[in-house]
Amino acid sequence: MNQEKIVIIGGGVSAMTAALYLTEQPDWQQHRTITVYQQGWRLGGKGASGRNAASGQRIEEHGLHVWFGAYVNSFKTIETVYTKLQRPADSPLSTWQQALKPHSFIALEEYIDDQWQTWPIDFPLLAGNPADGSLDITPWDFIKMTLAWLKKWIFDLQSAAKKANKNIQLSTKKTRDQSLLRHLHQQITDLVDDTEDAWRDFADDIKQYSSEVASTPSLLINTLNKFAHADNTLNPQAYEKKDGLVIWYIVRKLKRWLNSEMIELLDNNAQLRRLYICADLAIAMLVGLVKDKVYREGFEVINKFDFRQWLIRNGANEQYSANSAPIRGFYDLVFAYPAGDLSKPNVEAGVASLAMLRIALCYRGGVMWKMQAGMGDVIFAPLYELLKKRGVKFEYFHQLQNLTPSLSEQGESFVETVELQQQVSLLADAEYQPLVNVKKLPCWPNEPLYAQINSEQAALLKQHDINLESFWSDWPSQYENHFGQSLPIKKLNYKEDFDRIVLGVSVASLEHVCPSLLAWDTKFAAQAKQVKTVATQAAQLWLNKTDEQLGWQYIPKSKEGPILSGFSEPFDTWAAMMNLVDKEQWPTDCPPENIAYFCSVFPCEYYPPKSEHQFPLQAKSQVKVNLEAILEKNMQSLWPLAYQNNEFDWSVLYEISSSGDERLNAQYWRVNVDPSERYVLSVAGSSKYRLATDETKFTNLFITGDWIKTGVNVGCVEAAVMAGMQTARAMVGYPQHISGENAFAVIKN
Repeated sequence: MNQEKIVIIGGGVSAMTAALYLTEQPDWQQHRTITVYQQGWRLGGKGASGRNAASGQRIEEHGLHVWFGAYVNSFKTIETVYTKLQRPADSPLSTWQQALKPHSFIALEEYIDDQWQTWPIDFPLLAGNPADGSLDITPWDFIKMTLAWLKKWIFDLQSAAKKANKNIQLSTKKTRDQSLLRHLHQQITDLVDDTEDAWRDFADDIKQYSSEVASTPSLLINTLNKFAHADNTLNPQAYEKKDGLVIWYIVRKLKRWLNSEMIELLDNNAQLRRLYICADLAIAMLVGLVKDKVYREGFEVINKFDFRQWLIRNGANEQYSANSAPIRGFYDLVFAYPAGDLSKPNVEAGVASLAMLRIALCYRGGVMWKMQAGMGDVIFAPLYELLKKRGVKFEYFHQLQNLTPSLSEQGESFVETVELQQQVSLLADAEYQPLVNVKKLPCWPNEPLYAQINSEQAALLKQHDINLESFWSDWPSQYENHFGQSLPIKKLNYKEDFDRIVLGVSVASLEHVCPSLLAWDTKFAAQAKQVKTVATQAAQLWLNKTDEQLGWQYIPKSKEGPILSGFSEPFDTWAAMMNLVDKEQWPTDCPPENIAYFCSVFPCEYYPPKSEHQFPLQAKSQVKVNLEAILEKNMQSLWPLAYQNNEFDWSVLYEISSSGDERLNAQYWRVNVDPSERYVLSVAGSSKYRLATDETKFTNLFITGDWIKTGVNVGCVEAAVMAGMQTARAMVGYPQHISGENAFAVIKN
């Protein structure tokens, strides 16, 4: 029996997920061989991390990586990896539960009266394993779940209104609106307790056709929640239109009450303002989900709108809600600023509303989960170890140059050749061993392990400080100048070297590595053009003081450091990562006390040709300027004790040998401008251009990444994992079920 030859290009989340599921069958090696080609020395893509041996084996990340408790497919996948890898019980991070820990404390920043105010949110820990959750939740289910939260907020707001002597008595006088209440009453008569005085009076007014029907905000929202749970509500075969009008009428009536009675109380009461924002956003969401028939047509139907504009279109208060901390925090979370232009936020309404609802309503354990080492250590090292153990072959230092198409005798398009540049030669053609041990934990180094590379090439790499992961690297010219010949090209041929290809590069790389394929396939070309990306920037600081010692005031019962967003630029997100100090290898007598991670978009409208070798260094130098700026000007509102006479105290930065602001040079910062590193966006109207893994014209090509059509359609680990699962299923039929992948489809009744 001939084995099928599968080539995987790229080592990011999607590609490695595909490799995992392609090898899940016990007898997979009887059916196929799998070879992974990866540029540089490590796996991980945008999620790669490295250990810096010269600085305490510290973890250096591409950015801030946390998982949400609603990442059902991601947790299923990593649970599979750790379970089947079977690390010894006494080894570090031997189980996934040790590798990822639930995190509940999130902070958002509000800019009120020319100063930053912190909105601390301590999400409840929920029982359960995220791997056992489900994203197969219909828009109608989300409507019911959102109504349940709105009920809580309305009850709290009514209580506050009562204390402030505000009106809480509502009435319905219009004949049309009273007919809607009669319909509601008919639908839920069997679901309410008619001994409750408020309900009995409300029902009597309805039944007696009173000139006005009296109610309160709490009565209306409580009744609407019961209505939402009635068996036939919004059933297309019953009273769909009237049901929708009932929901629309009541939530808009609640909105009018909020605006008439609560608005004037908001400016001087942060708690009320935040309750109002939550309720107002929930009402706008509910109006849109019903009015735009998302409950029937799926979330795709509103992707033509930007999320914030869709909220405003459905009544969200522009002053308080549409630009509030939760909305800004979400835009920051998904870097939703094309070209890094903060004045032009843009993310699809369907993608954003689905993501926010899933994050808030579908999580198990913690709303977030923190990795207990670098992402490379926690995710990609065990993935690599398991795949290697199963027999997958890895070829590092192979940079994709080109894919070329052809036509079969039957007139079908396929990929005929793959060209890869061999970046280095290994010693005696030995197999590259990529991992290092840090405190007995397998990790990726932050640079190649030069001792395994041809010594002359290794010396040249170090002499010119070559980055083998960079699109703008001048390694080819340095190599040619030194050796008098070009870097070798490995050419893979269809049938001889591969049967099928998994293309796991990022969408921004497509124009560079497969222009002939794009010219051949107009839909593939449209995807490459319309699914946009943005550069990001990240920084990490090692500190001599804890968050409390820096003056951070919000310490929850869990004692967790915050993950904070919606802050001032140039870095809008800060995460306290003290939990990683003991995973690094600092001097035992004077380790750092704390670690802070920062990230945000990086403004960049133009990416020069690869001949502009200095471009990444120039961009990175701007990140350092940005880091200095946030420390000198912005962090005082969060870390007041890190300042003396309104000037940043550089001694809070950890560094043994430096002093003053020179300590900044010992920290870590980076810019992600490479095509393979940019963050994938979901600008309004772009999802329709996303293709499924097997939807190009090329019969032997499978595209994978968080840029294909997944049921998430936004840059994140969950989308990448789902893409990899879909790729494996399209190739070998496994896994059969992928949770939440049909979220954008029309709902079938």
